[in-house]
Amino acid sequence: MKIGFIGLGIMGKPMAKNLIKTGHQLVVFDINEESVRELENEGALAVSSAKEVAEESSVIITMLPNSPHVKKAVCEENGVLEGAKSGSILIDMSSIAPTASQEIAHACLAKGVKMLDAPVSGGEPKAVDGTLSIMVGGQKEDFEANKELLLCMGASAVYCGAVGAGNTTKLANQIIVALNIAAVAEAFTLASKSGVDPQLVFEAICGGLAGSTVMNAKIQMMIKKNYKPGFKVDLHVKDLLNAMDTADKTKIPLPLTEQVMKMLQDLQENGFGSDDHSALARYYEKISGTSI
Repeated sequence: MKIGFIGLGIMGKPMAKNLIKTGHQLVVFDINEESVRELENEGALAVSSAKEVAEESSVIITMLPNSPHVKKAVCEENGVLEGAKSGSILIDMSSIAPTASQEIAHACLAKGVKMLDAPVSGGEPKAVDGTLSIMVGGQKEDFEANKELLLCMGASAVYCGAVGAGNTTKLANQIIVALNIAAVAEAFTLASKSGVDPQLVFEAICGGLAGSTVMNAKIQMMIKKNYKPGFKVDLHVKDLLNAMDTADKTKIPLPLTEQVMKMLQDLQENGFGSDDHSALARYYEKISGTSI
């Protein structure tokens, strides 16, 4: 079975490579020709549009930056729905607004195309080693039929409900991650300002209730000031904006999310949008005059 893959960015490229490693034949498209050539060298078939990907595949995966990019790739001229056969399935693994997922699913339904929204968590490192966490919305039978394929890219794939539920779950994930990173940056700035070695603070608290996957992954980056992106500030701002938009529609206040989003936007405004989101430590350095 040929698998179509649209979007070979920081996450999509390693995910596509893992599909090839597990024996799948891929048909790929991206506007970045260098990424396309890299996948061709791995054995993928390159085509020149999303429409052609869909013409060649019965399963089409999209991994794109945000809602407008997915809508364009799927619904507009030379998009997936111009080439997809009735009975095909679109698996959108992008992190987008839940309402956008539902709109795209409605357009797919009119063409006889099924859809799952299946955003991921884990950043580039877990995309590379194939251990992403995948949260899925759509019809349960479509999830079960494609779960094995999803597990070629992730360590877990969990069904969360109807279309849009995957991205709602991802927004919850991104809120928790952002607030965790901010808390780590704030706490370790306090420790450093007080003259306590941040490495010793980490060793003392990592086994207790304050310990977390986020702290384990990000504190060493903060200490070493290594902000090479596993997940960019720009992308986290996008996710939190989607969370705020969703909260507005459901009339739920998100005061902590709003505050951390403003901190991330401050980093963007100061030229750090392409840094890893652990660069929240830069924000605390700016306001405190103290480096972790």
